Amino acid sequence: MLLYRERLRVPVTWWLVGAGCVLILATTLAIGLSVVIGIVIYLVMGGLLTIAFAAWGSATVRVTGSELAAGRARLEVSQAGDVTALDAAQTSALRGPNADVRAYMLVRPYLAESVYVAVAGRPADRPYLLIGTRRPAELAAAIRQAASGHGPRAASVAACDDDDPDDHVATIGPVDAAHRRKDGNAWQGH
Repeated sequence: MLLYRERLRVPVTWWLVGAGCVLILATTLAIGLSVVIGIVIYLVMGGLLTIAFAAWGSATVRVTGSELAAGRARLEVSQAGDVTALDAAQTSALRGPNADVRAYMLVRPYLAESVYVAVAGRPADRPYLLIGTRRPAELAAAIRQAASGHGPRAASVAACDDDDPDDHVATIGPVDAAHRRKDGNAWQGH
């Protein structure tokens, strides 16, 4: 059962600006050359732009009753922990200064908002997914709906081990850090 689907297409304005850039650059390169070579330059540059934008815009986000698929990443919804729709400022913070290099990010510069999906148990190889979207509230709701169909969700953090003193240390997650940055109270690490 498909709950949500979105293709992260490149907006029309980017295509128009790209076409303008191709025209200007190709004209600059083609001046003084034969007409045939000029046409080849236009076609090659236009083709490269089309291939790049089509490949970039082919990423799809899909939520079914059992799986979240974001580009090449797949996550069973039973493994989804905290799911939060983020605004532009929070998304920017999680893409940049508060990013975890191990996280999977399907972001595009033309998508200002995103959804944060923590992976239950915070595995070392992929602690969370950051998924750029045009409709963050709908995507977050679809993920929550799919996860609720799988009974109790897995805990988003590992169980506390009373023998480990580090388990009792308060930590700030990436979403909390993004909220603090938005409010202007973020820790500025060096």
